[in-house]
Amino acid sequence: MIALLRYQAALLIGSHRWLPPVILYAAWLALGIRSGDPILDGFGYAAGGLLPAAVWLTRVCVTNEPPAARNCAAAAAGPGRVHLACVLTAAGTALLLALVGTAVVVLLSDPRSNDHQVAVPVLPATLAGLLAALACLLMGTAIGALSNWPVLRSAGWSIPAGLLAALLLLVLGASPANAAVSGLVTGSAHGTISTPWLPLAATALIAAAAVAAACALSSRRG
Repeated sequence: MIALLRYQAALLIGSHRWLPPVILYAAWLALGIRSGDPILDGFGYAAGGLLPAAVWLTRVCVTNEPPAARNCAAAAAGPGRVHLACVLTAAGTALLLALVGTAVVVLLSDPRSNDHQVAVPVLPATLAGLLAALACLLMGTAIGALSNWPVLRSAGWSIPAGLLAALLLLVLGASPANAAVSGLVTGSAHGTISTPWLPLAATALIAAAAVAAACALSSRRG
C-alpha cells in the first residue's frame, strides 16, 4: 500500500490537476479570513471550504490514471487496493489544506467572541477547528468516492452529483459536516467552544462505508 500511495502521490503532483482545487481553497481563505475576525467564525469558514475541495481532489485522484496504467496496477495489487490508494491520496492532500487553513486562522484571527468581549482559549479552539475541518474533509471524501468512478462512470452525472451533494451536506442541518461548522459559528456568539467529536465520528463512519463500497465496486467493474 505504501508503494501505491507513493505512486499515486507522484502521479497527482506530476499531473498538476491538484492546482484548481488548491487555488479554489486558497481563494476561499483569502476572501473569508480577515485579520481581527473572531477565531471560531474563522475556523468554521475554513472548515466549510474543505468539503468541496475534498470532493474535487477525490475526483482528480480516482480519474487521474490512464486506463492502461490503472489496469496494470490493478493486475499487480488488486483493483480495490489501487482505488483505496487513490482515495487516500486525495484525503492526504485535503489534510494538508486543512492544516494550512487552521494555521491561517490562528495567525490572523482574534481569539475572542463576536463582540470581542469574551476571550476564547486558542488551543481548545484550534482543536475544535481542526476536528471540524476533518469532519468536512471526510464528508467531502465520502461524496467524492460515491459520485465518481466506479459508482458513476459518466462525468456528465458525476460532476453535477458531486457538486450538488457537497452543497446540500454543507447547508442542511441534518448533515454532520453542517453540525461541525454550525457549532463553531454558534459558539462564537458567546465565546464558547463546541468540540465536534460526534460529527467527526459520524463523518468517519460515513466515509469508511462510502470508500469501502467504492473499492468493492471497483473490484467488480475492473
